[in-house]
Amino acid sequence: MDSTVKPTADTVHNKSTLTIGAVYSNNANYYGQKAEENIPYVAAAATYRLKSGIYFTGTAYRLLKDTETVVSAASLGAGIEFKLSKKLSADFSYSHTFYPAYSPLLQASNPDNASVSLIYDNWLSSKITADYAFGQTQDFFLTAGTGKQITLGSITPKDIITITPTIDVTAGTQHFYQTYLTEKRLRDSLLGIVLTPIFGPPSSGDSQSTTTVTTTFNMLSYNFKLPVAYNRAKYLFEIEYQLSILSGKAQSGAGKANSFFSASFYYQF
Repeated sequence: MDSTVKPTADTVHNKSTLTIGAVYSNNANYYGQKAEENIPYVAAAATYRLKSGIYFTGTAYRLLKDTETVVSAASLGAGIEFKLSKKLSADFSYSHTFYPAYSPLLQASNPDNASVSLIYDNWLSSKITADYAFGQTQDFFLTAGTGKQITLGSITPKDIITITPTIDVTAGTQHFYQTYLTEKRLRDSLLGIVLTPIFGPPSSGDSQSTTTVTTTFNMLSYNFKLPVAYNRAKYLFEIEYQLSILSGKAQSGAGKANSFFSASFYYQF
C-alpha cells in the first residue's frame, strides 16, 4: 500500500483540526512497485493536527483478500510541519506499522519509517522526500516530484473541482525485496503451494547479481499521478490514477508498467 496514505491539510494552521478519511485502492503501492499478487484494500485514516504544526496520524488497513483478520495492518505516526520561508516548508515524521506474520505486502519487513521533506510552493508545487525504512532490513529512498493544481470549475458557489497532474521519480535500495521473497516462500509453503522451480535453483552467479542490485542505491520508478478532487469547506472526495514505470534495476519487475486506481473521502472537523 502506499506509505503516504494519510489525510492532508494546508501548511498554514490557524486552529487545531481533526481529519478522518476512508480510502479504497485497487492494489497496494510501494513507491510505484507492487507485490507479485494484486492486493486491493480499504483503509480508515485519521490525522490530528495542532496549530503549532505538530500532527499525529493513525491508519487501519483491510486487505480485501484477507480471510483471517478484520484489520490486516495498522500504523501510528507523528510529525511536524513548519515554514522555512514564504514559499518553502519542511516536514519531519516517523511512523510504525503493525504487520501480521507472513504479510503479503512488499514493505512488511520494514515496519518503521523516518521521513524528511522539503516543499516549495510557487507556480508549481515541488517536493523532495528522503525516507529511511527499517526493521528486519534497512532501506533508503529518495523521491523528487512536481505538480500543478488546476481549477476545473465548480458546481455550486461553495465547491471547487481541481485536477493536479504530478510527476515524480524514486530511487533507493531494495533489501526489502529479498525479505519479501523469503516470506512469500514461507507463506506459500504453509498454503501447500509447490515451490520447486521448473528449471532448478538459481545459480550462485544469479544470487551475487541480485545481492549487488538490492544493496545498491538505484533508480526504482518513474510515476505519473492524476488526481481529480471535489472540494468543499469541510470535506473532499478524490479519485486518482497513477501510472508507474519501473526502472531496469527494480527487482519487483524491471521495466514493467504498474497502474493504480484509488478513491478517497476526507472530512475535517
